[in-house]
Order: sequence, then C-alpha cells, then structure tokens
Amino acid sequence: MLSINFRMAVSSLAAHKLRAILAMLGVFLGALAFTGVQHVSKIMVRQAEMETEKLGPNLYAVVAGTVRFNPRGDVRVFGRVRTFTLADAQAVIDSVPSVLEGAPYVSQTLPVKGGGNAVNAMVMASLPNYQIIRSFHPEYGRFFTDQEVEDRAMVCVLGRAIAERLFGDPESAVGRRVLMYRAGFEVLGVMEAKGADISGTDQDEVLFVPLTTFMRRASNQDWVSGVYLRLDKDAELDEVEASVKSVMRHRHNIGPGQEDDFGALSPRDAVQLQRQALDLMTTLGGITSTISFGVGGLGILSIMILVVRSRRVEIGVRRAVGGRRRDIVRQFLFESALMAGVGGGLGVLATVGLVVVGCSLADLPLVIDPVSLTVTLFGSCLVGVAAGAYPAWQAAKIEILDVLKT
Repeated sequence: MLSINFRMAVSSLAAHKLRAILAMLGVFLGALAFTGVQHVSKIMVRQAEMETEKLGPNLYAVVAGTVRFNPRGDVRVFGRVRTFTLADAQAVIDSVPSVLEGAPYVSQTLPVKGGGNAVNAMVMASLPNYQIIRSFHPEYGRFFTDQEVEDRAMVCVLGRAIAERLFGDPESAVGRRVLMYRAGFEVLGVMEAKGADISGTDQDEVLFVPLTTFMRRASNQDWVSGVYLRLDKDAELDEVEASVKSVMRHRHNIGPGQEDDFGALSPRDAVQLQRQALDLMTTLGGITSTISFGVGGLGILSIMILVVRSRRVEIGVRRAVGGRRRDIVRQFLFESALMAGVGGGLGVLATVGLVVVGCSLADLPLVIDPVSLTVTLFGSCLVGVAAGAYPAWQAAKIEILDVLKT
C-alpha cells in the first residue's frame, strides 16, 4: 500500500510541477531559516569556546580599571589606574581559593626597532609562568627564565607577527637585538602563532620581556596592569570573584558604596555573554522560520484543495472499485506530507552545503547538528500532514453518486 501511495503521489506531483514547487517553496525557506540560524549560533559559540581554550586552561584575570563586555563578547578595559601593585597581585594569588598560580603583568604599546625596521608593539612584561597560564609557547628559541627575571636581564621574546615585520624570517630573529626605550634587548625566542584574544589584542603583535626588567630598567614604575591567574578546574567563579573583591577592596581601602578601581574577568564570561546574544538571534530566527513554515503550510493547504477538486473523478472511481474512505485520506495525507518533506529535505541539504562552504571560506569551525536537521525534516512532514488534513477529509467525503452526476 505504501509503494502504491508513493507512486501515485509522485505521479500527481510530476503532473503539476510548478504547483508542487510553489507549495514546497515555503517549507524549504522555513527549513533553511531554522536550521541555518541554529547552525550559525552553534558555530559562533564553538568559535568562542575555541578562542577561550587558546587563552589558557581555567584562566582568570584581575585588571586595573573597569571591565566592560560588548554584545559580541569582546572585552574592553576603561579607566586604567596606577593603584594596582605587585603586592596586590601577590595577595590575590595567596588569598583567593582555587588559584594554582599567577603571573602579574604590565602591558603598554611602544615603538620597537630591529632589523632596520620599526613597529608599534604591545609590550607584555610578565613572569616565565605566563606561557603556562596563557598556554602560549615559543615556536623558535625559548622563553625567559626565573633567573633572568631576578637579574633584570635585557632579553625579550617576540610575537610571530612582530618577528616577521622586523626581521622577515621568524626563525632568524632568535639571537638578534631590538631597541626599546633606546635600550637593546636580545631576542631569546619567537612565539607560536596565536591570533587575537577576547580583548581583541593580536597576540602575534606582542613583545614579551621580564617584568622586573620593564618595571625597573625600562619604565621605572611601581604599578602593574593586572594579574593572570590559573584556577583549579573545579573552581566556582562566583566564589573566586567574591574572594578577589574582598581582597582588593580591603587592600585599596574601598568603602561601602564606593566603586571598585579594578575589574575581574574570565573568558567563560565572554562566552556566556556571546551565547546570550546568540540566543536572541536564535529566537528571532525561530520566529521567522515558524512564519515561513506557516506560509508553506497554507500554500500546501490551498494546493491540496485544488488537487481534491480536480481529482473528483479519480476519487469516485477508487471508491467504486472498493476503495475505503481511510484509503483516500491516507493518499492525500501522504501527498501533502511528501511535498512538505521534499521541501524540508531540500532546505536541510541547502543548509549543510552553505555551512560547509561558509565555514571553509571564513575559516570557522565546522559544526553539523544532526539533531537539528532531523527535527527540522520531521517537523516539515508534520506541517504537510497538518496542511493536508482538511483536503483529505474533503476527499473522503466525496460520494460515488455525486461524481457520476457531474
């Protein structure tokens, strides 16, 4: 019976191709909109998660100034102050539960010269464990050591892009010298390619120097920009944040009702904010796709009503040779479901194709959600069944004598 219904449905659709295509178009657009928005959302969340993973395992940062997230998940620090000291950073490392280790840092943009070229670079002055906390390691050469920090050695490590801009070949930069603050620094190594972090800073455009060298021999300052912390994998961020606030407010004598002169952030906060923004986009996409499905369902409904009217003789003949009402109902429900299923299937295939091509061209992580695709395909068939219910009921009511009279 199923094969007979299928052949009859295909024959009917083939006989009225344009009508069938128009009926399937709305369902196609609905399936494309729904699955497309779902996949864009999942791809962007996965991209944010990958960026977070690149920043370092369980990273948490306390910075001088006020942290602001924008809806895209990027971070900006405003109102930088000079009240954050090395003692503050050490107090946070020692006093906050779940902190495994920390790396105070100073960041500042400065002109750097080397190899006959000059560039503006973000100088990151920190400790050797910075590379562990931020999961960022040299590709050529090495990072500076604890002894070089203690000795305030005039050494540095270049980001890959800086090395290329100054010396051309990154590997050849090792052992060369660069000038900063009119002082010469020996290049110990060149970092691996990393890309931008959640603050939008291109980490390949960063020059790394020992913290003590920068604070005492270069800029002669007593304040730091903040401290990067590596947390235990089971750390509760709310508890960490509360502890950080307690320590910093006490050390900076910040009274009740007064604003903090520091900020705290975790890459997971940025991912969560981006996820919330994408949830809104997903909701709007769901509304749009529902409207498209509704339009497609109405199209199938109107087409099936016309089909029933044009096939009254066929229905009467089937009834005359023993066809039951439920057979007629099944036939027309199958035809409407097939139209909607084909439209939804084409929408699903189009989504997969666009996702594969788009991710390849934009260098984004490829995410294919089989659950979303399956639910969309199943939902398309249900739309077809719902749209074909009334026409199928009308077809089943047709009497043999009424057909003969006409």
